[in-house]
Amino acid sequence: MFRTKSVEQSILDTEEPEHALKKSLSALDLTVFGVGVIIGTGIFVLTGQVAKETAGPATAIAFAVAGVVCALAALCYAEFASTVPVAGSAYTFAYAALGELVAWIIGWDLVLEFALGTAVVAVGWSGYVRSLMDNVDWTMPEVLSGTDVAEGFGFDILAFALVLVLTAILVVGMKLSARVTSVVVAIKVAVVLMVIIAGAFFIKAENYKPFIPPAEKQPAGSGWDAPLVQLLFGYEPTNFGVMGIFTAASIVFFAFIGFDVVATAAEETKLPQRDMPRGILGSLIICTVLYVAVSIVVTGMQHYSELSVSAPLADAFKATGHPFYAGLISFGAAVGLTTVCMILLLGQTRVFFAMSRDGLLPRFFSKTHPRFRTPYRPTILLGVLIAIIAGFTSIEELATLVNIGTLFAFVIVALGVLVLRRTQPNLPRAFRTPWVPVLPIASVAASVWLMLNLPVETWVRFGVWMVLGVIIYFVYGRSHSRMAKESR
Repeated sequence: MFRTKSVEQSILDTEEPEHALKKSLSALDLTVFGVGVIIGTGIFVLTGQVAKETAGPATAIAFAVAGVVCALAALCYAEFASTVPVAGSAYTFAYAALGELVAWIIGWDLVLEFALGTAVVAVGWSGYVRSLMDNVDWTMPEVLSGTDVAEGFGFDILAFALVLVLTAILVVGMKLSARVTSVVVAIKVAVVLMVIIAGAFFIKAENYKPFIPPAEKQPAGSGWDAPLVQLLFGYEPTNFGVMGIFTAASIVFFAFIGFDVVATAAEETKLPQRDMPRGILGSLIICTVLYVAVSIVVTGMQHYSELSVSAPLADAFKATGHPFYAGLISFGAAVGLTTVCMILLLGQTRVFFAMSRDGLLPRFFSKTHPRFRTPYRPTILLGVLIAIIAGFTSIEELATLVNIGTLFAFVIVALGVLVLRRTQPNLPRAFRTPWVPVLPIASVAASVWLMLNLPVETWVRFGVWMVLGVIIYFVYGRSHSRMAKESR
């Protein structure tokens, strides 16, 4: 259960002709992928929501704090991705450092994270597109608009179609995926910059007073909805004040989720030792700057107490008499979610492919396409399944599982850096995480703290999924593993 797969063996596996992926990505492609998956609805919705309810104008500081927490994890990911340039991200890293059972658990966790993330984002994209269609008097039939708008039978045809189209693009090849992503990300960033620049002209200095509002106690949670930290330690989170900034950081942290997906493309990168750290850290820095700028603009345009919760940035422009920008923001959100959905689906298929190549899942799924050199079998299977889930289910209630799954992966990667530094100190490392062991320990502590702030209900669902994964490992994966066969 705790046998590890050497870094050398992991790299040798990538050279088998029928299991090899095509190397076509550069540092720019990776950075674009990172920006494409991180910037989604969070930049248009979460900024104002947190400003009104949790931190006021100090939301900008909260974004900076959350960016630092992500940077701790990103530095650990950068070391692993450049040292073990193999598909699978945290799954592959755990296999090299912590053993097969831990690798299976984190792989099973990532399958849940990326699958639900893709479906949730597809449903959100569908909502934005329907909103834009309503603006020009095009109305979708209710029965094809999703389960949350039609009584009885409902099918979200737009979400379903989006996932299928993106699946086809991923099957054709990574370079095409990178080109599509580059165009869409350019449009999305242009919209964000336009909003920042335009909004800067409507800022009023008095809206920043007070910059850090007086502290208020949060309403106490109860039962399944209460944060786990409240039940365990009696901790009562506060809104506003200095501690409110850290409470806000635990919320806006989830707007950064996605940079870890870049690590799943390590095997398809031309020079992973050099380009993986650049792509992971570069995308994180760009998005942190954009998030801080947007939060400064929205709290300067309208007093934080008057911001709307559902569409704060768009409504702030309406309040200043500029409704055109509200439509522009909806367009930017719809375009932006396209790349978020595609890159989450990319991460899902690469983790599944890596687990299949190691024998923990059927080896049938580890064959690459003879022409495109992409893992077309898991891509098609998962694409169709996720399209069906997105078509029939709104699943907003499962979205928090994406968050806890990501944080769990952060913990495993940080621990993996510590273990691999001790067990293989002479392993060639193109990028080395600084300040080891302090930085990885800080990353683990920050991630665990954010996990403890999630509701008990999320922990229960996550635990059920993990138990199911462990059962599958002992029934199938443990005996079919390539490492097990080689040892026999």
